[in-house]
Amino acid sequence: MAALTDLSFMYRWFKNCNLVGNLSEKYVFITGCDSGFGNLLAKQLVDRGMRVLAACFTEEGAQKLQQDTSYRLQTTLLDVTKSESIKAAAQWLRDQVGEQGLWALVNNAGVGLPSGPNEWLTKEDFVKVINVNLVGLIEVTLHMLPMVKRARGRVINMSSCGGLVAVIGGGYCVSKFGVEAFSDSIRRELHYFGVKVCIIEPGNYRTAILGKENLESRMRKLWERLPQETRDSYGEEYFRNYTDKLKNIMQVAEPRVRDVINSMEHAIVSRSPRIRYNPGLDAKLLYIPLAKLPTPVTDFILSRYLPKPADSV
Repeated sequence: MAALTDLSFMYRWFKNCNLVGNLSEKYVFITGCDSGFGNLLAKQLVDRGMRVLAACFTEEGAQKLQQDTSYRLQTTLLDVTKSESIKAAAQWLRDQVGEQGLWALVNNAGVGLPSGPNEWLTKEDFVKVINVNLVGLIEVTLHMLPMVKRARGRVINMSSCGGLVAVIGGGYCVSKFGVEAFSDSIRRELHYFGVKVCIIEPGNYRTAILGKENLESRMRKLWERLPQETRDSYGEEYFRNYTDKLKNIMQVAEPRVRDVINSMEHAIVSRSPRIRYNPGLDAKLLYIPLAKLPTPVTDFILSRYLPKPADSV
């Protein structure tokens, strides 16, 4: 048993240390670089000496990132919900990489809100999240794929443990399940072109994806726009308990995001990147086991965390 453990450790060590050559000449395109994972990854790759092409949503975010880094990083503006913006970014990218192609596409842009009980949300609430996290990711990938294929590079898609088990209502988990499916299907198709596809599935980390507005006021807005009949069926106590539980989840979110950034970097620089990365203890000890348990068992465990509505049977 000890010998098997040693062999396993040596194999993992070799895979982690077996890096791609000429990294300083390779281009990486990252979406969602105004803040959070994308911003930190861009800086880390610049420090490694790679050529980083960073897409930001705002001019302010792009200027600040450019000031904080070096000439090895170039920025462009990108709204992944608008086809014209994606086409313009793709043309800019082609001009940057030329015949060399794009070594890594990192689909990091994402939003998490609005989220809450599904019945409290509207179609527009779902569409707002899905358009960024899934439809935008797909359209960006389709436009950039010819450049990735030319370099025989890789696509890194930001998913979540919310793409393994649906722990909250709204478009977030729906979109992340879609990211998983799209990544799985395109990985099999691109295998024959020498292109690798990796999925990052972090646990609960504290980032700007949760928004800047106070959680309680955000939930209060959802609650107060509901028809009186719906509010009566849930009850004020349900609203308070549900909001408190969301607050607790946010408070225990891991503030140190280095494991996520290192996972993304490994997917870019390793000769043998993993198909899935699961940074975070909660990912490994909670969400992955929940996703693998029989569905009735998972339902039972998660339902114990939800408050009971006033009209419950």
